Amino acid sequence: MALAATNGFEVLKYRNFSLYLAARVLGTIGVQMQSVAIGWQVYAMTGDVFDLGLIGLAQFAPFLLLILIAGHVADRFNRRNIILVCFGVQLLCSALLFAYTMTGLHAVWPVFAVLAVYGSARAFMMPATQAILIHLVPAESFSKAVALASSSFQVAVILGPTFGGLLYLAGPKVVYGIVAALLVTSVLLMSGTRVDGQTDQPRAATWHTVLEGLRFVWSKPLVLGAMSLDLFAVLFGGATALLPAYANDVLHAGPIALGLLRTSTGIGAALTSVALAFFPITRRVGRWMFGGVALFGLGTVVLGVSDNLILAMICLLLMGAGDMVSVYIRHILVQFATPDAIRGRVSAVNAVFIGASNELGEFESGITAGWFGLVRALVLGGVATLAVTGIWARLFPVLSRMDRFPTREPHHAESQEAA
Repeated sequence: MALAATNGFEVLKYRNFSLYLAARVLGTIGVQMQSVAIGWQVYAMTGDVFDLGLIGLAQFAPFLLLILIAGHVADRFNRRNIILVCFGVQLLCSALLFAYTMTGLHAVWPVFAVLAVYGSARAFMMPATQAILIHLVPAESFSKAVALASSSFQVAVILGPTFGGLLYLAGPKVVYGIVAALLVTSVLLMSGTRVDGQTDQPRAATWHTVLEGLRFVWSKPLVLGAMSLDLFAVLFGGATALLPAYANDVLHAGPIALGLLRTSTGIGAALTSVALAFFPITRRVGRWMFGGVALFGLGTVVLGVSDNLILAMICLLLMGAGDMVSVYIRHILVQFATPDAIRGRVSAVNAVFIGASNELGEFESGITAGWFGLVRALVLGGVATLAVTGIWARLFPVLSRMDRFPTREPHHAESQEAA
């Protein structure tokens, strides 16, 4: 294992990165709390696993429609301001869910409508957040910033579901109210950041400029292989959407167990990302990436045949670890290989692949569970992920055999202000 030890926390001395990181962590904690509350609330109202799949579809449909335009917006306008607006829209969504719960309505369509608004905000937020990071730290600290941002995100993924499950005992309105408070704090923190080095693009959006990121990805086998591997592997292995039904029907447990299950994935990812912050991957990059995806698929298979809470948590922990390795490698590869002038649009294409693998994967899991049953859906999804890993190793040998990351594109500012 070619790993080089470094100080993973030294990037916190950069003020703009620290403020951005704090805003993202608090916002993510809130969103994760909200996700647990929505899943449990919807399943309690309908008892239908298909509706759990619709939660993912309601977010993914507007996301898919808007994401390429959002990438162009991230290249044309200040990315910090875009993130601020998106935090504000997420705050509005939490307020609407709070109001919906207070009215005592039992129809689920208003929840799906709010999630569609949230999915729209997420479409504009993802390219901006992916493209802004390289401007918040010096180039030589970028891989450390990726690892620390990823580990902080996973800590939020750990805390969010746990808090969400515990607070749901007091009712979903309590969860939505606290989420709104966290998002207010995120807005205040993000408003204190300053981004240096982004060059505004005055050109108006045309289909040619909007699709430039897609053409770039298609022309780079390394980038295309990394993005599509994640897309199809996680698409078939999207077990997260089924966890409310898994906790209730297989484990015969309540919202606290659901929070623990959701937390386990985050623990595995967080521990792995902390390790990567101190021991970044520098050699055998392709093998590490494919190994991470294979571990994710294997964990999904074992999860499907387990009816024990501890074993299920271990499986989800390993799945989080494998996914984190893949995410870490893909993010560094894509950002290093992309000129800053189109970084937002390439990040938008990457977001399409991520969004499809997550939200569309949740929808696919809901349909599969409705057709074949919950347990079979999980096992089949894991087997499909393992199959994709093998197929992609043959389709993209340049990726599977990659030893080192590509040379970073020099198209961004090098100087940053330290705190």
